[in-house]
Amino acid sequence: MRLDQFISTNSPLSRKEARRAIHASNVEVNGEVWKDTGKHLPAGARVLLEGQQLTVQGERYLMLNKPAGIVSATHDSEHSTALDLLPAELIELTRNLHIAGRLDADTTGLLLLTTDGQWSHRVTSPRIECPKTYRVNLSTPILDSTIQDLETGVMLHQDPKPTKPAQVKVLEQQLIELTISEGRYHQVKRMLAATGNHVVALHRQSIGDIILDPALEPGAYRELTEQEVASIG
Repeated sequence: MRLDQFISTNSPLSRKEARRAIHASNVEVNGEVWKDTGKHLPAGARVLLEGQQLTVQGERYLMLNKPAGIVSATHDSEHSTALDLLPAELIELTRNLHIAGRLDADTTGLLLLTTDGQWSHRVTSPRIECPKTYRVNLSTPILDSTIQDLETGVMLHQDPKPTKPAQVKVLEQQLIELTISEGRYHQVKRMLAATGNHVVALHRQSIGDIILDPALEPGAYRELTEQEVASIG
């Protein structure tokens, strides 16, 4: 890893600020002052920034209870994003933080954020089929025929293949839990529309074995436990 990248990844400094610190002779590597911003660090190097040793930051894994109206993006010039809900100091230390499995702006519930690209790929890859469960409020009572269609697979508008079989649990006449193993565009809403119903409200409850912590208020977050991280295999 380049020296300036290492400093910006493992300190509050931006890449530009890291370069300034290097040029100002404020960085030591294994007891020697380095002024080459692009020089690559040897394995196990001891890096000091203004006399303070930098500790390598591990990968971060967060769950967030996304409120309605929040965009599942890292940056948006017009709308509040999921990252805007996190403390500034956390964002400074986790510049590679990204969303693993987006939600529509009006959809609430479990959102996963991580710095680990391979882990997020396992969450979202169609080949792995990580199940996702939603609580779905409907405009009209669900019919037995609709349940059968959802559990068999439905054709979506302009999609060449039917959806994979879903799991349906009826909580009330107009409230169901729907578990799917795909991530097509607006999939849950389109699936219900294809059966002649309409989604009034949508809330994601779980991804794989990771269940939204009921103690998290809308907009709140917490670190995932080791077990939760390991459950995405």
